[in-house]
Amino acid sequence: MQKPLLLSVEEQNQVAMRVAADGQVLFFDLDSGNELSRQALKLPAGTQVVSIGQDQPDRPLVALGLSNGQVLVFKHSYRASYPDGKRVIAPVLEYPYGDTPVALDESGRPLEHVAIASGEDGAMLAGSAGSQLMLLNLSNQENMLTGETTLQQERIELPQIADPVKAIYMDPRKQWLYVVNGRAQADVFDLRTHQLNGRYKLLDHADSEVTASAQLLGGISLMIGSSRGSISQWFMARDTDGEPRLSHVRDFRLGDKPVTAIVAEQRRKGFIALDSSGRLGVFHSTAHRTLLTEQVAPEAGVLALSPRANLVLLEEGGKLHSFALSNPHPEISWSALWGKVWYESYDKPQYVWQSTAANTDFEPKLSLAPLTFGTLKAAFYAMILAAPLAVAAAVYTGYFMAPALRRKVKPVIELMEALPTVILGFFAGLFLAPYVEGHLPGIFSLLLLTPLGILLAGLAWSRLPERIRLSIPDGWEAAILVPVVLAVGTFALWLSPHLESAFFGGDMRLWLSHDLGITYDQRNALIVGLAMGFAVIPNIFSIAEDAIFSVPRSLTYGSLALGATPWQTLARVVILTASPGIFSALMIGLGRAVGETMIVLMATGNTPVMDLNIFQGMRTLAANVAVEMPESEVGGTHYRVLFLSALVLLTFTFVMNTLAELIRQRLRKKYASL
Repeated sequence: MQKPLLLSVEEQNQVAMRVAADGQVLFFDLDSGNELSRQALKLPAGTQVVSIGQDQPDRPLVALGLSNGQVLVFKHSYRASYPDGKRVIAPVLEYPYGDTPVALDESGRPLEHVAIASGEDGAMLAGSAGSQLMLLNLSNQENMLTGETTLQQERIELPQIADPVKAIYMDPRKQWLYVVNGRAQADVFDLRTHQLNGRYKLLDHADSEVTASAQLLGGISLMIGSSRGSISQWFMARDTDGEPRLSHVRDFRLGDKPVTAIVAEQRRKGFIALDSSGRLGVFHSTAHRTLLTEQVAPEAGVLALSPRANLVLLEEGGKLHSFALSNPHPEISWSALWGKVWYESYDKPQYVWQSTAANTDFEPKLSLAPLTFGTLKAAFYAMILAAPLAVAAAVYTGYFMAPALRRKVKPVIELMEALPTVILGFFAGLFLAPYVEGHLPGIFSLLLLTPLGILLAGLAWSRLPERIRLSIPDGWEAAILVPVVLAVGTFALWLSPHLESAFFGGDMRLWLSHDLGITYDQRNALIVGLAMGFAVIPNIFSIAEDAIFSVPRSLTYGSLALGATPWQTLARVVILTASPGIFSALMIGLGRAVGETMIVLMATGNTPVMDLNIFQGMRTLAANVAVEMPESEVGGTHYRVLFLSALVLLTFTFVMNTLAELIRQRLRKKYASL
């Protein structure tokens, strides 16, 4: 029996395929080793299979390079039936481009290397004979009248290379042709222009050479094994000049012996590798993990991996070895969750959350960093609005306000807490966000003019005759500010279109984007800050006001009796005594902001980006769990990462509350003697 050129296993791990150099395809039962069927490929008389190339790992298309310069393309599939309730798998060989080999090298030289990339519009074949590269486009054309199908061929000329070719690969979009040649270099050809993109050195050590290579799922990444036992990952990425270049991304280590085989997984960005000493390694590219290295055979052989990546098949020295492999969640590592990762087709390492996509060769991007950042960003902007307003309101209500007015104001503010957050989120997303977008100058004018208007109103009040000022009972002065605040707000919003026309060319959003380069999303952190700040204010106000109101009156009266002014008493006695309660109020408000779900879910664009820009959205941990949990596969990696993100949120709130309690106890002990 001749040495195999290719081993393959079907999905259920029951049937394996073996392709030999004489064109014999053997299908056998993996459990018993019995032969199921043997089929001879339709090779021309007197020819041998010289080289073999496979399509992407998830596509069962095989190209055989023959000794006469021709290529035979076949497809292996497996049909399941259930006679008498028992599963029976029947292997099938098909010839999608006909059972007659296609001439790739018209001069008839043996094809030392061959590659194939298929798509909906046909397939592209690449091969090498000596230093000559050949490229051929294949497509099936159907006659609409007769229904007859004919094979169309288009030959493409490529430049000749000087060094001996070691391997050829094409990406599935038929944009790049990778030619591994010489000791350790790769020539990359642009298949759109048919020109050389560049010549790249793959290994740094002068005494190293490329001994194995393969493409990962999706065909974007090229894995290069060296004679020193290292494996490097390369893919096309744009450099600082914006030009696509073959970039060295990351390295793996199998051992000290030459790597002889690399086989990619069919459903994930993982791969296995074998060296000349029979050591097997299991790796994952995105997570940059070496999951397993183990001695499995005395020497190298032909390697195969099942579609579900749970069985490894190795033929070595005429013996067949099979190994069960349990590797359920290789995508997760500390660097994949919290560090910058250089993902395929990206220009540089980034923090990215993108858990799903439309195609099966997608590279999951499961960084929790942008979600954690979004959580803190939303809480930060909410607390900027809520903390000063709530604490200032609590101080005035608990210390200065008349009891009769306090009995009316406090229940109204606490009643705000009963408003469902889903209503607030709905209001913020559907009304507040477009309104703020159309009145940006007015909103910022409101933030500036409101404190200025209150100060001017206070100054004017102090200049009024004493008889008018004394006509207002103590503690009711705040009622006078209600019409002032309403008037200032009305004036600021009325002024908005005039400011926009005078200073921002009639469109402040366009001015921000074009003149300042600041991206503006309609549902952004400003909207979240306004809506979530409104939701957090009652929590902070209620607890802080109770703490201030609970300060013994004897302390206040004693301070006043000793000659201190009301403001001195407030700053040096009341606030310090109530500081543990005020601090607790702020921490509870922060915890509420961190764990909020519905407002950030409905009032942001749910875009997991890391940007402090107040005009950009975010995605929080809580909102991400709410959005993606229903669509995640139970028990899958995505499902577990969502639970992990919930645990991160719980840990964050637990640590924050623990620190808050420690600080509160310290403050209480410090100011207990007052």
